[in-house]
Amino acid sequence: MKKFSSPILLGALLVSGLLNSCAEKEAVVQDKQGISAEALNQIKLSGFSTSNVQRDEDGTYIVEGDIRLSAQELSQRAAQNFLRVGQDEQYRTTNLVGGLPRVITVSISSQLPASYVAGLDEAIARFNAENLQITFSRVSSGATISLVRGNGSYLASAGFPTAAGEPHNEVKINSRAIGNNPSAAYLGTILAHEIGHCIGFRHTDYMDRSYSCGGSTANEGASTVGAILIPGTPSAADPNSWMLACIGSGQSRPFNANDKTALNYLY
Repeated sequence: MKKFSSPILLGALLVSGLLNSCAEKEAVVQDKQGISAEALNQIKLSGFSTSNVQRDEDGTYIVEGDIRLSAQELSQRAAQNFLRVGQDEQYRTTNLVGGLPRVITVSISSQLPASYVAGLDEAIARFNAENLQITFSRVSSGATISLVRGNGSYLASAGFPTAAGEPHNEVKINSRAIGNNPSAAYLGTILAHEIGHCIGFRHTDYMDRSYSCGGSTANEGASTVGAILIPGTPSAADPNSWMLACIGSGQSRPFNANDKTALNYLY
């Protein structure tokens, strides 16, 4: 399975046997970057996993594979809530996009392959088909969310909404890891996942990332996270959610029934 934050070598783990190698490389990155014990403690207290934390070129910490946290966000340590779908959790952050209904504009950098426009259009179409109180529109400049080129050990990465109710303003995309000509369905899944973070969703398999990523059980940690149960949703495992932490090479994961319930609950 590919991680949304896999090493450049595979971006998304083309061969399952490379998972251990991937983890080892990420561990080396963490050691070289010298992430302090204080920073790791802040990450833990904020309710995020401290496993394989990375530090991007702009100084931002990348946790849980693809979530961007600034030093300022870590120092705030705001209480967070999660959205629960049966026994398989749909999590949200405390901050959500406000000012509803509203249109969120999205742009894509010319430094990314031209073929990526189709993937962005696919992601936008998936959200807009749900008739939510937020809709998305692609623009050439001045966007609320900018998709830019990234160079870290991840497929793509993004952050969470601000306390003022604005979506996270940037998604970094590692085209070297994803490839120059991915299918629109596959790239659309990756971009919809990152936009999901921008509007306040955490990983569906938050309590056990081994569910989608393989390997040993890995609980990302609850900390100050609260819980909101969505009634009427199934209690079985959810192998197809668009917000799972890892993705198979070339896989398309449009919103399933539980994803739609969570989206409609929030927006």
